[in-house]
Amino acid sequence: MLIADDEPTARRGMRRLLDGYTDFSVVAEARDGKEVVAAVASWAPHVLFLDIEMPELSGIDAVRQLPRDAMPLVVFLTAYDEFAVQAFDIEAVDYLVKPVTQERFAVAMERIVRRLGQTAAPSQRPTISVITARGTTIIPLHEIDWIEAADYYSRVWVGDRSYLLRMSLAKLERRVRPHGFARAHRQALVRTSGVRTLKTARNGDLLAVLACGATIPVSRRRRRAFTDAVRGKSGASPSIIP
Repeated sequence: MLIADDEPTARRGMRRLLDGYTDFSVVAEARDGKEVVAAVASWAPHVLFLDIEMPELSGIDAVRQLPRDAMPLVVFLTAYDEFAVQAFDIEAVDYLVKPVTQERFAVAMERIVRRLGQTAAPSQRPTISVITARGTTIIPLHEIDWIEAADYYSRVWVGDRSYLLRMSLAKLERRVRPHGFARAHRQALVRTSGVRTLKTARNGDLLAVLACGATIPVSRRRRRAFTDAVRGKSGASPSIIP
């Protein structure tokens, strides 16, 4: 990341906001627009936090001088909101009005993480990003055991640890289904390669026993589709214990 602001206190404030995001690091700082152009050329940062009103060259003019093929994700910072239209005209990720609260900053970071994920190389394993009290956590999909609905959010389970994701289960399903997840019931998605056995309960319901130790009920309506998904992923029929 590159932080650009002509006020040292503002740059220190941005660093404090970034302290919890351990997956990101600040590679350089700039005090004016000309330094921004030079720093981007030298460091090629992925993200640029940029004050709009700076000496020598404004933040907006500095971005306009950057080569399109080396354009970082840009988040503008300003004490006024009058530049918002110009900022979004040049496809800024976000526009923050000072003073920036921790909550508003977290929203900007979520947008950054999402955009970085969308531009990841196809050869990389798919991941999702969650914002926690300690910062951003990147979770490879192959490490997720199952996901449950949590009102308008989703709770992602990796072993006995869980992470709350600000995304509905229906929306998340569209993202993870191509990577080996299937609905067990209305409120649960399961990584099919993590299913160790399928067993039948006394009442006839199907239960998916995961390698992590969790047991997830499979609804009657989804039983056939879920079993077929597990078979298709493993290449063999799962063991069904009566």
